[in-house]
Amino acid sequence: MSLEPERLERFARHIVLPEIGGAGQVALAGKHLVLVGLGGIGSPALQYLAGAGIGKLTLVDDDRVDASNLQRQTLYNSRDVGHGKAVIAKRWVTGFDPALDVAISDRRITAENAHELVVGADLVLDGTDNFATRLAVSDACVAERVPLLSAAVGRFQGQVGAFAGHLPDQACYRCFVGDAFDAEDCDTCAEDGMLGAMAGWVATFAALQAVRVLLKDVSALGEADWGRVHLLDGLAPAMRSFTIAKDPECRACGSAG
Repeated sequence: MSLEPERLERFARHIVLPEIGGAGQVALAGKHLVLVGLGGIGSPALQYLAGAGIGKLTLVDDDRVDASNLQRQTLYNSRDVGHGKAVIAKRWVTGFDPALDVAISDRRITAENAHELVVGADLVLDGTDNFATRLAVSDACVAERVPLLSAAVGRFQGQVGAFAGHLPDQACYRCFVGDAFDAEDCDTCAEDGMLGAMAGWVATFAALQAVRVLLKDVSALGEADWGRVHLLDGLAPAMRSFTIAKDPECRACGSAG
């Protein structure tokens, strides 16, 4: 696989980076990323994922644009209010870069249908806002042997973690949060508030980590950092990180699964 001359020009600033280069850009063009959630994280993340030239994108969201979204969800404008996010997101990607292959799903994710959405992907990036969906996606990723980037944000804090629970020595997202959050009972940004720029910081950091994971065997961009969770603090501002150990009793990826 090689890049056409117009693609070389488009990605010239990537290609001159030794950590990516032509080989890395070609590799990105052949990757498939599933983006779950097109809200505060998924919306700006998608713009940079598409900008990176990831060749196939599957966009998943069953929600419609609300006026309150416009403060942080950068894909949308006032004319989009009331319309489905997945359809609008696909339209944006198609207009931004017609060479990308874009599929959408506007069904609500459940434990029953999550597997068919992630199967065959090179990476899943989950930016949804409830634990039940996150755990359904994580369990499906473990079962289908697909790595997962999980990103979350609220108020002035965010977190981004990389998980590969299908590997024998690596934790999954369920190892991190446990089983208590399978019910949809978590707080929301409607209740707690969120600084719009904070969502952008978490989203762009998640997009950076996505490129790192997708190029882990191709370039010198760095390790995938499986099991590593990065906490972003917008008030300090600061970032700190810690590592999650695999739970041998985890029902998704452990010996009890």
